[in-house]
Amino acid sequence: MKAVVIRQYGSPEVLQYEEVEPPKIKPDQLLVKVHASCINPVDWKIRQGMLRFITGNKFPMMLGFDLSGEVVEVGSQVTRFQPGDQIYASLSPPAGGAYAEFAAVPEKNAALKPTNMTYEEAASVPIAALTALQALRDQGNIQPGQTVLVNGASGGVGTFAVQIAKALGAQVTAVCSTKNIELVKSLGADHVIDYTQQDFTQDTAQYNIIFDAVAKQSFSGSKKALKPKGIYITTLPTPETLVQSFLTALIPGQKAKIILETPKSQDLVYLKDFIESGKIRSVIDRTYPLQELAAAHEYSETGRAAGKIVITVAS
Repeated sequence: MKAVVIRQYGSPEVLQYEEVEPPKIKPDQLLVKVHASCINPVDWKIRQGMLRFITGNKFPMMLGFDLSGEVVEVGSQVTRFQPGDQIYASLSPPAGGAYAEFAAVPEKNAALKPTNMTYEEAASVPIAALTALQALRDQGNIQPGQTVLVNGASGGVGTFAVQIAKALGAQVTAVCSTKNIELVKSLGADHVIDYTQQDFTQDTAQYNIIFDAVAKQSFSGSKKALKPKGIYITTLPTPETLVQSFLTALIPGQKAKIILETPKSQDLVYLKDFIESGKIRSVIDRTYPLQELAAAHEYSETGRAAGKIVITVAS
């Protein structure tokens, strides 16, 4: 099968499109013909070697953690899927494997694809939407009527966070650049802050939840904008945020929390219901074929994408 692998850490040029052996599935896995995958920052952070303390130095290495496609074979322990099913899934870093024509997918990481989405749209959902859902629902304990601020609202995680917060009954303030104001309004944001003109950390408004989807603000810097029992959630587990998360868990008042996405089939089913009822949609910035993955990585690294960057694998 065709796939993209890396044989060393480095720039996008280390991504090599070549022929490799198809994966062999375990009893609890599905063999999936991949129709589409997606770029997430974790892909190029691994490629650059930023996470080598986790990924090690065993090459060749295949990246790609989001996918949608068709089941072609199921393991002996699989009970919820059969060949022909259209699924979407999130693979667990650092294993990867979605940048390929076929992928081995754990049953517990997959769900049936939303019926009203294309493969490309579905592939853009898993990691970004699961991160947003698990941040707001599980870490933030979001409640109807609460006020939520999403920093980085036009990014991959942010676009889903705005929609999920609205679907769960919150009043949403979205922070983005000037060019993306209309986009985040179309996703349901009640208020929009243009960060090129205004700093939300210096405003008088306070929020029940501040979700920093792009990890550009600190808990310390955001405390003024949090209500007395407000929760700050970041996507970046720095030493500072780890300490703050531990300390604030021990005392009453404002909390600092970190979200690390966990692939869960039940959460993908939960999102599927929102998608099929029209409460959540994908925002796709650009689409690249698998052969042009290096260009897709380069674009992702600019940080200018609105929504997701999708990789087409099979038509």
